[in-house]
Amino acid sequence: MKKIILIIICFNLYQINAVNVNKKETLNDKVSFLLQHNDSLYVKKFLVIDKLYKQQNYVKALEKAFIFYDFCKDNNVSFWSFKTSFLIASIYNRTNKNKKSLEFYKKSLELIKISVLEDDRVKFSDSNYAKTLLRIGSSYQKLSIAENENNRLYYTDSAKHYYEKVENLPELSIEVEGMKAVVFSNLSGIYEKDSIFDKAESYVKKAIVIHKKLNKNIGLAKAINNLGNIFLSQKEYKKAKNLYLEALDLIKNNDDPSANRTKASLYYNLAWAMRNLKDYKSYDYQEKSYNIQDTIREKEFRSIIAELSHEYDFDTEKKLLEEKQKVRILQEKDKNRSIIVIGIFLLISMIIVIGYYILRQKSLQLKLTQTELKQNQNLDKLKSESQARVLDATLNGKESERKEIAEVLHDSVSAMLSSANLHLQATRKQFDNGVPVEIDKTQKIINEASKKIRDLSHTLVSSVLLKFGLNFATKDIAEKYSNSDLVIEAEIENLRRYHQNFEIKVHNIIQELTNNILKHSKAKKAVIKIKELDGKIVIQITDDGIGFDESKIDNKDGLGINQIEARIQMMKGQFKITSYKGKGTHIKVEIPIKEKEEIILSELVQ
Repeated sequence: MKKIILIIICFNLYQINAVNVNKKETLNDKVSFLLQHNDSLYVKKFLVIDKLYKQQNYVKALEKAFIFYDFCKDNNVSFWSFKTSFLIASIYNRTNKNKKSLEFYKKSLELIKISVLEDDRVKFSDSNYAKTLLRIGSSYQKLSIAENENNRLYYTDSAKHYYEKVENLPELSIEVEGMKAVVFSNLSGIYEKDSIFDKAESYVKKAIVIHKKLNKNIGLAKAINNLGNIFLSQKEYKKAKNLYLEALDLIKNNDDPSANRTKASLYYNLAWAMRNLKDYKSYDYQEKSYNIQDTIREKEFRSIIAELSHEYDFDTEKKLLEEKQKVRILQEKDKNRSIIVIGIFLLISMIIVIGYYILRQKSLQLKLTQTELKQNQNLDKLKSESQARVLDATLNGKESERKEIAEVLHDSVSAMLSSANLHLQATRKQFDNGVPVEIDKTQKIINEASKKIRDLSHTLVSSVLLKFGLNFATKDIAEKYSNSDLVIEAEIENLRRYHQNFEIKVHNIIQELTNNILKHSKAKKAVIKIKELDGKIVIQITDDGIGFDESKIDNKDGLGINQIEARIQMMKGQFKITSYKGKGTHIKVEIPIKEKEEIILSELVQ
């Protein structure tokens, strides 16, 4: 009788909650399915973790997610294993750990495939499948941007592969259709970066059509931003400008984090287009972009990444939890054996358990110590990188400001003084009985002012560098800095013209290193060698001066060597000093060549 009642209860539950379950399934299958979807234990645990994620408490969310993920796997609950794996991947994605994010998105996809192919109890929606494919493609695309050139092609092709899977899905729902729009927008970004502009434009226009249809303004703004970038890359600056303004108008009153990131990208790209159109209001838009980016990074990423990197090593914590679990299992086994074994065997078993426990605790303590050491090292590294970024931003701003002032002095003020001088020269001809002395004095003052402005302009930014490039600018440094006490020679090989901002940065590095020779080396001779080799600028500067103790470089605060090294680090270059007291100094710098100005792409949408 009890069996019959149980069957009736299960059948009623099945009718309400398990419509998609095959009628031929056993009673155990039906109960398992209900547990996966409706058991309040799983729902409550997952909602707690999801709430922490939405509050951006990523450390606590990830800690609980790993524990819950193992719990679901141990109980063979595929649906909640998928949900938790996807959430773990999303946390890594939000903190720019792209490889870890990709790993768990792929685990999520495997759980969907296994459930569909082998375990018919679980029914995942089409949007689950489409969204997982989209996230995998997006992770590969992020890696193609962040990783070195050797891996870029592999990551780009992988991104296209998963995007095409989404593209080929039937439009089963509005949600899937929206994901296709995201895929089209992301594919347009890939083809625009590879300069395949017709294909990029075709994809982004598909995305725009879908976003308009679904009335999704943020997605539409991102897609229009991508279309603007395509025209910007083809130097159609006016079209690009109009598109950026159109996109900004769509989201101007939206303060959603995703909208703000899109605004930052739009303002930056708009500033670049307007700068090329000689519209100097572009600097206002560039400032807006920087302000938004700084706010986003400060609030959403910097503190999060620091917290993740310094306060908690998730992989190590997971291993420690597994090790503790193994210890507990072994202790239980030993306890069970101790009940069976009598006399001397019981005593020996107890000694073995206690000894093993002590050794294991020591091992865990050692691992914790190593983890703390690693965290401290990561903290020092992040502090150093943060200082380098601040210093590089300061130097970039200083160089940009000096260049702008020099251009204004040379192109505007100097031109106006020359014009004034010409007017005075013409005025002189109108006097028959001698030119007033005030006109002569005025012309002398104008000529002197023109000379000082010209000299000041050349001091701010080398005119030789701007006109003729690094080759002649370096020779100019050698010639200007040489004197009766110090002879500087310049040996140049295979140099050509590069991007102007890149040339300015390299020139400033050479100038600062040469200044150090003048100030500190007491050398009689110095040689500056520069050449282009394998896509890099290689600089070698040698002097026969008094040298110095290399070990004391890191202890110097402020500018000098540390400033130069930070600048080279931010340019992804290498910097090496070899010096001995009384034996001179040899400096070698290698900097990857920057050929053209990069455009900030619209954020990869997901």
